[in-house]
This record gives sequence, C-alpha cells and structure tokens, in this order.
Amino acid sequence: MKKFATEIKWGVVFTLAALLWVVLEKAMGWHDVHIAQHAIYTNLFALIAIAIFVFALINKRNNDLGGKMTWVQGFVSGIIISIVIAILAPLSQYVTHEFISPHYFENAIANAVENAGMTQENATAWFNYNSYTIQAVFGSLAMGVVTSALVALVVKRK
Repeated sequence: MKKFATEIKWGVVFTLAALLWVVLEKAMGWHDVHIAQHAIYTNLFALIAIAIFVFALINKRNNDLGGKMTWVQGFVSGIIISIVIAILAPLSQYVTHEFISPHYFENAIANAVENAGMTQENATAWFNYNSYTIQAVFGSLAMGVVTSALVALVVKRK
C-alpha cells in the first residue's frame, strides 16, 4: 500500500474535487432551474481533471521517482489513480445524490422527457443512482486511461 500512497492520495484529491464541482453545479442551478445546460457545463470539469492528473504525475515523478519518470511509469501511476477514483465512485455518487443534490434525478428525468424527447421509462432508466454509479466507475476508468497516457507523455523525464 505504501508503494501506492501517492496514487491513493491523488485519487482521493480527485474525488473531493469532483464533489466540490458538484456543489458548484448545484449552486449554479445546473441541477434544477438551469438543468438543460448541465450536459454542456459539466464537461468543464475535464479541465480540472486533467490538471489534477498533471499535478499527480509531477508529484509522483518528483517525490517518488527521483525526478525521473518514463512514459510507462507515468501511465501506470495514472491508471492506479483511475482505479482509486473508480473505487470511490459509488461513495461519491451516494454523497452527491443523497446530500448535495437529492432532487437531481427527478429534475433530470423531467427535463429529458419535456425537452429531449425521451420517454419517461427511458429517462427513469438512465437517470438513477445505479446507472450513474456504473457510468462513473467505467467512465473514470476509460477517461483515466486516456488522460494517463496523454499526461504521462507530457510529464515524463529522463
């Protein structure tokens, strides 16, 4: 476990940043009165996510690897961070939908039916805790692999 302390730390940092982002989304009305814009503005978190991965891999390189990091070392470290994020995803989703934005799903369902042409059944099947948890777990793994590969290219140092 000590070998992966940096990755665990940054996985937790990422999860906390994501929760703070949800608080911002809620405050901006993207979970209720401006929910129609949520799908657009939520993507801005990608910039924060990439920045966290950059800081994480620089931290790994400078503090754990003596200032040197190969692409493979950076890529593996990023994947481990992504696994930590995926493990924390169900808890993050629970906190989001139980405490931060408990009415998000009903608002999203209503918006999807009224404005996106979804049926009530399809919207209900898409906008729920189980669906979002599955999306968060697999999405964090998929995006984590891509982000790790790209960021490792930038921060590698011989």
